[in-house]
Amino acid sequence: MASSHASISSLSSIRSPRSPPLSPNILPSFLPHSRLPFSGRRRRLICRRLCRAMVQQAAQGAPAIYAKEMERLSAKESLLLAFKDSGGFEALVTGKTTDMQRIDVNERITGLERLNPTPRPTTSPFLEGRWNFEWFGSGSPGLAATIIFQRFPSTLANLSKLDAFIKDGTARITANVKLLNSIESKVILSTKLSVEGPLRLKEEYIEGIIETPSVSEQAVPVQLKSAFGQVVNTVQQLPVPIKDVIAGGLRVPLAGSYQRLMMISYLDEEILIIRDTSGVPEVLTRLDSPPSPLEPNTSDYES
Repeated sequence: MASSHASISSLSSIRSPRSPPLSPNILPSFLPHSRLPFSGRRRRLICRRLCRAMVQQAAQGAPAIYAKEMERLSAKESLLLAFKDSGGFEALVTGKTTDMQRIDVNERITGLERLNPTPRPTTSPFLEGRWNFEWFGSGSPGLAATIIFQRFPSTLANLSKLDAFIKDGTARITANVKLLNSIESKVILSTKLSVEGPLRLKEEYIEGIIETPSVSEQAVPVQLKSAFGQVVNTVQQLPVPIKDVIAGGLRVPLAGSYQRLMMISYLDEEILIIRDTSGVPEVLTRLDSPPSPLEPNTSDYES
């Protein structure tokens, strides 16, 4: 009897690493009910039956994996179409997205989250890179910029784009601003990301930078072009140190002023979904090429 278990164990050990695990329900069906020692013929018969069962199980698993992957890709495409149908980023930041469109997007976000292919997203190489915000709530990293622009009519101020660059445990969130359709500026938030679990991150704001606005001369009304030229000449005549300060923008230290916990509920090479403690989702799409899926980072984290 001991030799039969050794044969079965040896078969399991040479199984391909990509094959699905052998179901424990298979073994009892092939073991003889007699307590007599196995003959060589009976042992070979059991081995052949076990091998045949393993092959059948692998063949049955492949279609299921393919079907699940097709379901995930379809859910991604459905979510991107929902963003487009809701009016996109512009409609979201200007408050033009309807309740029906919001619930539709949230339903598709939930559908994609349950198909998350990355079990440990906080240490995945896919997390790093440049991301564009497609959907966010009141607690997003663009909170400061959003509050500013909600106080002004869209004809005066517009949040035209919000993106993030994640690298080496830090994030740099950039809000692109347009004032009076001619003055462009950026609000940049630097944050520190701490891994606290396979799904959980802590984000701490470090610094905010309000860049010096740049004005498109072509967009300046004709009646203001003379005044605009005088301002440009005045700035050019300033001492170099002052011009450097102006060019560097206004820096606002934020260390210890704001932090939040968040959970990565979905991550692949193209889409990142984050939820804060209130459950509001943020959806980002990748702007650059995804990194190679190398060995995951095994950084320690506190549970």
